[in-house]
Amino acid sequence: MSQEQDFSEGDLRNTGMSLKHDREWDYELDRIVEAVEERDATKVGLQFPEGLKRRGPKVADDIRELVPDDVTVMLSGQPCYGACDLDTFLMKRTDVFVHFGHSPMKNTDKVIYVPLFSNVDVFPIMEESLEELPNPEDAATGDADETDERPSVGLVTTAQHMNRFEEMKAWLDERGFDVKTRKGDDRLTHEGQVLGCNYASADIDADHVLYVGGGKFHPLGLAMEHPDKKVVIADPVNNVVTVADTEKFLKQRYASVHKAMDAEKWGVIFCTKIGQGRWEQAQEILDDNDDAYLITMDEVTPDRLRNFDMDAFVNTGCPRITTDDGPQFHKPMLTPGEYEIAVGNKPLDELSFDTFHGTW
Repeated sequence: MSQEQDFSEGDLRNTGMSLKHDREWDYELDRIVEAVEERDATKVGLQFPEGLKRRGPKVADDIRELVPDDVTVMLSGQPCYGACDLDTFLMKRTDVFVHFGHSPMKNTDKVIYVPLFSNVDVFPIMEESLEELPNPEDAATGDADETDERPSVGLVTTAQHMNRFEEMKAWLDERGFDVKTRKGDDRLTHEGQVLGCNYASADIDADHVLYVGGGKFHPLGLAMEHPDKKVVIADPVNNVVTVADTEKFLKQRYASVHKAMDAEKWGVIFCTKIGQGRWEQAQEILDDNDDAYLITMDEVTPDRLRNFDMDAFVNTGCPRITTDDGPQFHKPMLTPGEYEIAVGNKPLDELSFDTFHGTW
């Protein structure tokens, strides 16, 4: 994905808001040092997501002070946007490999996952979010359609706030809500957790879903995946409450599909990152289209595709490559579902958000 200064005007990651809270994290150095001692390790690999790479050298310094002098600490320079995005090259060449910022997508002894739980207080912004949710007092006074039940609300959040999830549930329950939560599929570690590519935890019996977390992409995808629900965003980092609006995003995606309808030569992207490959989906496209060509790559960027003489591309890797960076590619970049519409296999009104299920 592109660096922040290269984001397009319509990029979903541009919130237009500066952070209102300083954030601190527990890097769980004790766990790392314990693993070094237990394994008699001489090589330690550290992988950080893009927004935390600048903190890597300080964490490496802290670890070096706690381990023997003969232990080498290495920082991964590979791009990282999720637990699906492991630096397998470094992982195979170290005795202890630590992945920061995400929950495990698949349990393995080869990786120590440090989720970096947030220290931000979520409850002030949850208080503000009540204005966008049904009023429990209406049911109690008979003003609501259902007077014998408390209003239902779904609750979801990201890995950074999972340490407060049970408290969030109790907080809503105390204020008169029937809180609906569930654990999604195998790609999700926790009950109520959502990813940028998976919103199965929001498949609950409630018309309103409260998303507690930063950014707009997760709740936007959630609203696209569950169009029958009102998705309320309580952002505790920016101190902002909004309601997910899919209109702008849909216009952008409709435009890309229309541009690709005349395409003859298609590049089918298969991502070789350990948790982002959908081989069967890519193969189905190739089997049905003689003018489709498989392109394998790890990091999918506009510059790396510019030299391919294609009329359009279909991305079977991380959905956020298409939705975040789509406007920056020189030719239309579609999701597999959008491809089906562009080639006439499905009607335009079946356009939906691309989600990723299962692990590797």
